[in-house]
Amino acid sequence: MIEQLISSSRPIVPLRDEMVFPDSLEASISQAVEATKAAIAADQTLLQIEIAIPELKPLPVAQQYLSQLLELKGNVKVFFSDTGAAALARHQWQDIPHELRGIEELVEPVQPEDDAFVFIAPTPVEVGKVEQICNQAGERLCILLNPKLEDVSIVGIGMAGRSLRERFLSRIESCYSFFPLERGALIHAYPADWQVWWAETEAEGSEYQLVASEPTRPSGERLGEILAPMMATEQVSKPSLFGNMQQFWKALTQ
Repeated sequence: MIEQLISSSRPIVPLRDEMVFPDSLEASISQAVEATKAAIAADQTLLQIEIAIPELKPLPVAQQYLSQLLELKGNVKVFFSDTGAAALARHQWQDIPHELRGIEELVEPVQPEDDAFVFIAPTPVEVGKVEQICNQAGERLCILLNPKLEDVSIVGIGMAGRSLRERFLSRIESCYSFFPLERGALIHAYPADWQVWWAETEAEGSEYQLVASEPTRPSGERLGEILAPMMATEQVSKPSLFGNMQQFWKALTQ
């Protein structure tokens, strides 16, 4: 076992101000690291980290995340979708002491001496292997970083997709999530609620305000209800959703 890492119109839930809006990618990754520590301290062992910005490449994000998670000790295996990505990481990640492997590279990927497992951007193609390793890991720590396991066009719909969700995907604890919205973001950092942040204006430097807190991840319909009052106050026609999101992503990653 890995050693201890840390010595519908529902009313909007009252807001809590503990979290601050991450004004950079580095800040978002730092929040993900702190959420990971909190989840492990609460004995959560199957965790998911999502920073859902399409422009981001998985390797630099993973390197920053793992380099900050200094408490992750022992025999840690980090799995990539292919051996090429693993080889590139071994060449570039001089500060990461963990074993870096392609997910299909090892005949027996789980060994008794292993303490934890991290999966970098696994896709639906690898979902079976990810599930197998996590099951074999038992109570050992497993972290899925920016996974894309629910693409129904690949993993299937109907009974197959439902079975996958029931036996595996539903067990994964959302540890940290950052999803850009039109002029803000939906953020979740364990153990806090899901939070909706919004900027009052589109001007550069406009501050993001916490406008809602939800105990579970809000649906698209619920997000519409939350943001409707802000959208209704707009006096001018808004730029396209895509244009706003592109601006947001660019600002976050600078």
